[in-house]
Amino acid sequence: MAARDDFGHRICAAFVRKDFPKIEILYDFDVPFIRSRNIRSGSRIVISGFGCLTPLGNTRGELWEGFRHARSGVGRISAFDPSEFAVQIAGEVRGVDPYQFLHSKQRPHVSRTAALAVAAARQAFEDAKLNPEILTLDERRRVAVIFGSGGGGLEFTEKQYEHWFRGEPRKASVYTIPASTIGTLSSEISIAFRLHGPSHIISTGCTSSTDALFYASEAVASGRAEIVVSGGADAPIAPGILAGFHLMRILTESWNDRPEKASRPFSSDRDGFVLGEGAWIYIVETEQSAKARGASIYAEILGYGSTCDAHHRVRLDESGVEPARAMALAVEDAGLVHEDIDYVNLHGTSTELNDRIETRALKLCFGERAARIPMSATKSMLGHPQGASGAAGVSAILFAMKEDFIPPTLNLDRPDADCDLDYVPLVGRKACVRYALANCIGFGSKNSALVLGKAL
Repeated sequence: MAARDDFGHRICAAFVRKDFPKIEILYDFDVPFIRSRNIRSGSRIVISGFGCLTPLGNTRGELWEGFRHARSGVGRISAFDPSEFAVQIAGEVRGVDPYQFLHSKQRPHVSRTAALAVAAARQAFEDAKLNPEILTLDERRRVAVIFGSGGGGLEFTEKQYEHWFRGEPRKASVYTIPASTIGTLSSEISIAFRLHGPSHIISTGCTSSTDALFYASEAVASGRAEIVVSGGADAPIAPGILAGFHLMRILTESWNDRPEKASRPFSSDRDGFVLGEGAWIYIVETEQSAKARGASIYAEILGYGSTCDAHHRVRLDESGVEPARAMALAVEDAGLVHEDIDYVNLHGTSTELNDRIETRALKLCFGERAARIPMSATKSMLGHPQGASGAAGVSAILFAMKEDFIPPTLNLDRPDADCDLDYVPLVGRKACVRYALANCIGFGSKNSALVLGKAL
């Protein structure tokens, strides 16, 4: 159960271990009082524009309709012939050429991840009523790019090495090395829109875009940037990458004939996640800046927490303490209490260990209230977009806040006895969401959580 001391600064969490049902294991962890960054800066830091290319659709409207109608974006891989692979399915971006907004001479030298990000950023600018082409030089110097990616241009690198190893070096890009480095991703957005502010990539595995949104909000709150292009993008669907994930035995192999059923977070018959791809890009700025342009405001960025299990490069520490502490830090940073949280967008990968430990962490953080908070895992619809996971989760939160409707967790028709919270199974639910938390757990024992508030 969660509890606070007389000052409200200590969270005490406990759970009963299954293997020793009569022994209560108690975990204490301090959450120091942290004033909200928005209180510190005197400004509300908000999301005012949103663009996306995703397995559920290539606009905000298409994505949100997918959430509302509980659609799956998982299908047979089309990027290459997967017939010889044990895993033949993924959540791909379909029906759009992300390279269409790039000059024809540049296309051979740009990774799919970068192309997706540039296309989504273009949508986000338009949605925020912000035209980079008419900005003055001084204004462009105050627009930064800070977004997250786990793998960056790995699929691009793989293609270039294929050319070399097949004895076709002339087919390889002369910019293979710079285009393959993850830092080039933010540069491609900066170059495409002639933005002269800081241009940074956050690459922390699955938590990358969650962390990026925090750093974007900090840049605005501190005055280092007036506007930040943030969010996340990843495109890990390539033969070598697929084989690498398969070696770790964390991808499902059981649903090649029914791909829409493959991603099954918290279900008793889950046996691995489904690779996904996409870009979810946001415009982060002050409320005053957005309102001055007449832009709509989706949500306020309120709080952030991040921790590390320091346990293993892939496996989670089974206690769930550090993911719980990250969530608690985010709630505290937002100036809220646990009872304020109306919805949690879960990491929910559909692996046996991850889902069980995330459930445990939620109970450690929220105590008895955990059972009363509606939560959902949108990876059940999208697959796992790696470093873009947090940004994808934020898109579900914006939908929930705007439409008063919580998207469901697909394929949860056989609940796991150890995963016994309210995951909004199968069908979405009407609900008023004022405050929501996006939870992410990444490779290397990293945990990050972001708290958003509904636009006033």
